[in-house]
Amino acid sequence: MMSLLGDYTSSKLSVFPKSASSFSGESDWVFHFISIVCVIFFIPIAVALFGFAWKYRKAKGQPADSQVDHNTTLELVWSIGPSFLLVVMFYFGARGFLDMRSIPEGAYNVGVDAYKWGWGMNYGNGVIHPELHVVAGEPTKLTMTSKDVIHSLYIPSFRVKKDIVPGRYNYIWFKAMEPSEKVMTDEECKQLADKDKEDNLSWDYDARQCTPDGYNFYDLYCAEYCGTNHSEMQTVVVVHETQEELDAWIKKYSSRGDEPPAAYGAKLYERRGCKSCHSIDGSRLVGPSYKGSYGTMRNIVGGDQVKVDENYIRESILNPKAKVAIEQGVAYQPVMPSYKGQLSEDDIYSLIEFIKSLGDPSATEPEAPADAEPVSVE
Repeated sequence: MMSLLGDYTSSKLSVFPKSASSFSGESDWVFHFISIVCVIFFIPIAVALFGFAWKYRKAKGQPADSQVDHNTTLELVWSIGPSFLLVVMFYFGARGFLDMRSIPEGAYNVGVDAYKWGWGMNYGNGVIHPELHVVAGEPTKLTMTSKDVIHSLYIPSFRVKKDIVPGRYNYIWFKAMEPSEKVMTDEECKQLADKDKEDNLSWDYDARQCTPDGYNFYDLYCAEYCGTNHSEMQTVVVVHETQEELDAWIKKYSSRGDEPPAAYGAKLYERRGCKSCHSIDGSRLVGPSYKGSYGTMRNIVGGDQVKVDENYIRESILNPKAKVAIEQGVAYQPVMPSYKGQLSEDDIYSLIEFIKSLGDPSATEPEAPADAEPVSVE
């Protein structure tokens, strides 16, 4: 699980996390300018408020004085004068906004799929990964869409945020300026990953403060409440020093290679958001647990039963609403998005082999047919 806290700040006096993009300086300057102006006006107004309240106080029962005169010049000064500051605030705010909306030609494009409750960063050629990887000093454009509800992509260190709406594409761009440091060797990462696998754990980004590839990172959050596990819809941003380094990382995740299918399926379970809804320890989440499920009979909406085999798993990945599972008389909500066109046949095969490896099917008794009324899957 990711940390629920924001990026670490570079100063105890700063209200912002580390400045790491070309937008940070302008955004922070405007914020500090507006804050200082507000403080400068607030203090004398507050002093005058309490001072005049004390000076012109009346004993209980005495009549209040009426307004008998006014100062036109003073009233014009305190009404019109601050408006010039408002114009200055608007100018710098509008300039920053237009800069953020003007995407440079030739920006490196990454597709972003948001869903409950995870992220899929599409690097092309079938490479989709939950982490966002970009190049330092080069403009990056994110082409974003949602598979279910409204989400919002927010990277505090880059000072960028944009809503992601179902049924349309939204865009955001930034130029990351501070490369991520590789703080752990590949061998150290492999040893920790193997230990996590033995202990049936996921990579702990929060505790280790680095990715499974050994890079430190910037946090990326969903900033729009999107349901039960909204607070866990987090991932990381890694900034590479060169395009060659980024290309090497993408190539590493472009195919299974010689890795055993079940082991690669375990990685896909982590990367493609399966773990958000399907446990591997038998606990009930948004969807059925994978543990000991292969080869068992499963109740589905409509009163039928199906066997959890290769065909059922494949259909559930590509068309998850076709056969909605029922457990203990209660149907799971049909909220899983389709992965059609996003997973290769080898990816699906690897996931099936991973599910097969999670326990002995004979240890699980088949459920009796459900008597519950059919639940609509619309």
